[in-house]
Amino acid sequence: MMMNGDAGHDQAEEADSKQDGNADADPAEDANEQEVIVIQDTGFTVKIQAPGTEPFDLQVSPQEMVQEIHQVLMDREDTCHRTCFSLQLDGNVLDNFAELKSIEGLQEGSLLKVVEEPYTVREARIHVRHIRDLLKSLDPSDAYNGVDCNSLSFLSVFTDGDLGDTGKRKKKGNELEQIDCTPPEHILPGSKERPLVPLQPQNKDWKPMQCLKVLTMSGWNPPPGNRKMHGDLMYLYIVTVEDRHVSITASTRGFYLNQSTTYVFNPKPANPSFLSHSLVELLSQISAAFKKNFTALQKKRVQRHPFERIATPFQVYSWTAPQIDHAMDCVRAEDAYTSRLGYEEHIPGQTRDWNEELQTTRELSRKNLPERLLRERAIFKVHSDFAAAAMRGAMAVIDGNVMAINPGEETRMQMFIWNNIFFSLGFDVRDHYRELGGDAAAHAAPTNDLNGVRAYSAVDVEGLYTLGTVVVDYRGYRVTAQSIIPGILEREQEQSVIYGSIDFGKTVVSHPKYLELLEKTSRPLKVQRHAVLNEKDTAVELCSSVECKGIIGNDGRHYILDLLRTFPPDLNYLPVEGEELAPESQKLGFPRQHRHRLACLRQELIEAFVEHRYLLFMKMAALQLMQQKANKDKTAALHDTSTADAESESKPQALEASEKLLVNWMHFNILCNIFTDPKSREVVLNACKAVGSISNTSFDIRFNPDIFSPGVRFSDDSTEDIQKQKQLLKDAAAFLVSCQVPSFVKDCLDHSSLPMDGATMTEGLHQRGINMRYLGTVLEFVDNMPAKAQLEHIYVRKGLFYILKMEFISNFTKTVIKTMHLICLGVELSALSAAVSHFLNCLLSSFLDAVAHLPADELVSRRKNRKRRNRVPGGGDNTAWASLTPSELWKNITSEAQSYYHFNLESVDQAVEKYGLQKITLLREISIKTGIQILIKEYNFDSRHKPAFTEEDILNIFPVVKHVNPKASDAFHFFQSGQAKVQQGFLKEGCELISEALNLFNNVYGAMHVEICACLRLLARLNYIMGDHPEALSNQQKAVLMSERVLGIEHPNTIQEYMHLALYCFANGQLSTALKLLYRARYLMLVVCGEDHPEMALLDSNIGLVLHGVMEYDLSLRFLENALAINSKYHGPRSLKVALSHHLVARVYESKAEFRSALQHEKEGYTIYKNQVGEAHEKTKESSEYLKYLTQQAVALQRTMNEIYKNGSNASIMPLKFTAPSMASVLEQLNIINGYAAYNGSYKLFQLKTKYCLYTNTSLIY
Repeated sequence: MMMNGDAGHDQAEEADSKQDGNADADPAEDANEQEVIVIQDTGFTVKIQAPGTEPFDLQVSPQEMVQEIHQVLMDREDTCHRTCFSLQLDGNVLDNFAELKSIEGLQEGSLLKVVEEPYTVREARIHVRHIRDLLKSLDPSDAYNGVDCNSLSFLSVFTDGDLGDTGKRKKKGNELEQIDCTPPEHILPGSKERPLVPLQPQNKDWKPMQCLKVLTMSGWNPPPGNRKMHGDLMYLYIVTVEDRHVSITASTRGFYLNQSTTYVFNPKPANPSFLSHSLVELLSQISAAFKKNFTALQKKRVQRHPFERIATPFQVYSWTAPQIDHAMDCVRAEDAYTSRLGYEEHIPGQTRDWNEELQTTRELSRKNLPERLLRERAIFKVHSDFAAAAMRGAMAVIDGNVMAINPGEETRMQMFIWNNIFFSLGFDVRDHYRELGGDAAAHAAPTNDLNGVRAYSAVDVEGLYTLGTVVVDYRGYRVTAQSIIPGILEREQEQSVIYGSIDFGKTVVSHPKYLELLEKTSRPLKVQRHAVLNEKDTAVELCSSVECKGIIGNDGRHYILDLLRTFPPDLNYLPVEGEELAPESQKLGFPRQHRHRLACLRQELIEAFVEHRYLLFMKMAALQLMQQKANKDKTAALHDTSTADAESESKPQALEASEKLLVNWMHFNILCNIFTDPKSREVVLNACKAVGSISNTSFDIRFNPDIFSPGVRFSDDSTEDIQKQKQLLKDAAAFLVSCQVPSFVKDCLDHSSLPMDGATMTEGLHQRGINMRYLGTVLEFVDNMPAKAQLEHIYVRKGLFYILKMEFISNFTKTVIKTMHLICLGVELSALSAAVSHFLNCLLSSFLDAVAHLPADELVSRRKNRKRRNRVPGGGDNTAWASLTPSELWKNITSEAQSYYHFNLESVDQAVEKYGLQKITLLREISIKTGIQILIKEYNFDSRHKPAFTEEDILNIFPVVKHVNPKASDAFHFFQSGQAKVQQGFLKEGCELISEALNLFNNVYGAMHVEICACLRLLARLNYIMGDHPEALSNQQKAVLMSERVLGIEHPNTIQEYMHLALYCFANGQLSTALKLLYRARYLMLVVCGEDHPEMALLDSNIGLVLHGVMEYDLSLRFLENALAINSKYHGPRSLKVALSHHLVARVYESKAEFRSALQHEKEGYTIYKNQVGEAHEKTKESSEYLKYLTQQAVALQRTMNEIYKNGSNASIMPLKFTAPSMASVLEQLNIINGYAAYNGSYKLFQLKTKYCLYTNTSLIY
């Protein structure tokens, strides 16, 4: 009878364990471990024989496909120029898509021969594309331009190459005088300078190494019929570095010189023709410069770390870039007009059927681990391809490159199909959302729908299908891209929909198969099965919101779409006549009017609320059972008491592990009693009613998403149930503001959550289930906190207020930018950079007279009044943006802040002055949120004589893309189990599990992914703790490179990765590199959040300690004293962190022989230890001993000085003990401040001694 409740709680626990990481390993895990071992312990070596090279060994895995060996050969320095070849074993050609384990006769030591194959047009194109990629392999322009999943990485600039290769030959610190320790002026504590140029330092490897002047398709393409029959496939035109102009024929046999010129077509072979199977071999024969430079280029390419070269799964854009020369590129030109607009290169001659690919991958078998890995890899690959195609299509739609399927309609109502993807704009078409908020609702609906798709995809019910969905914000427009249901375009919507409603509940239909499928999702998604009335007043059963539509495609699959109301409404932002919210909500001014009526609660909040109610349920039931057992005569009276007691617990703090154990024990007792004692069943019934369970025999909370939906009617006999559901929604809304908001603020005050920028702030709020529209409420809560409660938290509140305020401004500025784009939707591309620069001037520049300068027409037309075609979607005055003034903009922003966030805001200059906001930080936030890319140079925001930005400073506008992130479930399970083992102190076992998780992540995601980054980070940490410093360095280097590539070069996680890599470099004796990395981390943190942040104390402590180790005492003091000041500010002057900072400063003063200052700081530290942990504590004793030592040294020094004053040069001076710090002692202090505590030989003692640990559960799992 309790099984429902048990399942519901298990899910909540599973969600919780994702945060806690402390779930114990279970039997299923052991089975998985065996499967993983079977998969991974059978690798073998084969020999590869390529033409013109010596045979070489290659380590392969039985699970690899032959195609993967092809990729390895196309990446190797000596075989990279070959693309059109087959692999043969004993004369038999191997199938590219065959797994190696399925190839008969392939074993350890087998010889695979690389055999050149005849070219086709497709193979010739692929070959030219590959050669172009090799020529551009060191060119960062694709990364700056956000093309082909290239992204930036600058780690090698600070490590002088690959740490793994060079670590052994670097200096071990014995030549300290050769290390340049002086940081740039802008990195020193207290500097107000925030330069932008150092964000992207120049990499010497990126200097152009020209191999060819021009490589392009010839104008003589395609070959005429008579030449096709001679084997001509295509013609190339090339200009060598020596300025030799040549025409080349790509034929079935290879490449050769022909006799054509620019104006004369003569395709016959030249004499000599230099026929070569590879274009590189041909060019090497005709150009000595090409041969020399191409060889040097490939040597540099292979010397780069692989993680610098591998494509990321999703495109990462840079918000800054230098001015790059635009070079001639035939492949880029071809991409722009052919392959990217109609077909994908690897499926020749046809577009991809995205829907079929997306659904077929989900239908793959998942009975065992190898099958699940294959399925998840296929799902992830197809999804990342779909997201990339959807993004390109959305940009093409907005740029006017796609014809609408309804061209006769108004532009804002047009829809598009491109590459088998359906695109629609975020406008209220045909007043569909008129009652829900019009365009505002139409803008919010796609993200709600995407959240619904994400939720149903995660539940992954067999037989239920969702559409591939991507939401793209580009140039102020919102575009929704969806895969197309087979047959949906051939019939009317009314005929297609067999479940749900097409008119928000006026007409409703249902279907037994859909009810059966959706019933399986109802428990994990907490959706209640319910009945609504249709237009005939007949009750219709649903297991979702009425807006959810069920359509059976021509392929026979059951699809659900329009999932915008998957989660219940947020009553705090949905005023309903005649309904009153809970007192907790009313006290904060709720309900508030919102711009649309689609405000929903987040899934994280639903899960937290159900977990909270489950605890309440268990407490009530257990208390009543205990009372019944103690005194059976007073059951009724005690029932009232227990209910009141339970209600008083309606705002519990975060559950501790011990409390959860108690709940589980109570759960067991209830299960034991419920089957034998009728009174126990009554207890459960009472508890179920009290917490709002839909079942009377078990805990089972679900929500009816149609409550308060306009147009939805319920039958009279369900009135009682509807009232219960209404109360449940009110309780959930109250729970958000009375429990989750205070919990988030408490996390910040306790430093268990330290958001550094807008992205990490948003992530922290969302993890608590708090929507961004509550940002004003959070700010208000922080601002109104009683200062007398904890005086040392006053500064913390100010710091938190600063971070919140920065995110607040950047968030609603994004909304204002949307509003600005809506005003000038018709702005022509020729004026776009001027419009954006004018907006940024109005927002950030101190120049009072920010008058827009309309760009001069570069092509003055004689027919000025001609009608312009191909207008972008929308309309309006092209120059409306030019009339915007700074005061008008800030008036709009403050109005927006008040209406959307219900919070008052000052102007930007007042905000900068009052809260210490940095304009450079604000510029970064706005650029990232809106996709703007600006020229990297120094901007003078404070000049009152000229504007900060010109139109030439706006380089590009990129799309901001939202999509589903498919997960590697088995790998994630191993990762969590490894975390649990580590937290229990079993480091070796945890390390093995994390290594297995890494292998599985690589199997599913490929080499680059944010979860692989987390895995590498934890592995490096474990390697370091267990004493394997070189391996820690290698893994952490990979983590830094991956974080730069997949998150961004200045993402807060990247900053933390830099800090830990610096520690591992120091432990490996690479002191100079460690300092460079720490300086880089400090610069990035200054740009991202400024100096006034709690994390800066840790960073400055690290820098100060390393400088102390290399005997740069004055510099060390600057950083350590700044760390002391920040720690005192954010943790209070009596904090243990402050005591440790005092000790570190004292050590430096001791090394300088300034014993009076050293004594003063150590006394401060001793006093804190004595008051906080007592005289008997180890730390207090250590401080006391050090005080005695300092006192002795001070006395000895004073005696010496007195002797000198008294006897002059005849004084007999005793030698003083000046202790230069040992590397071991510095490393010990570094370990303490970074959370690496001592451990014993059995690896079972693993305790974090400080809260400085950067590897909290939330940062381990993105």
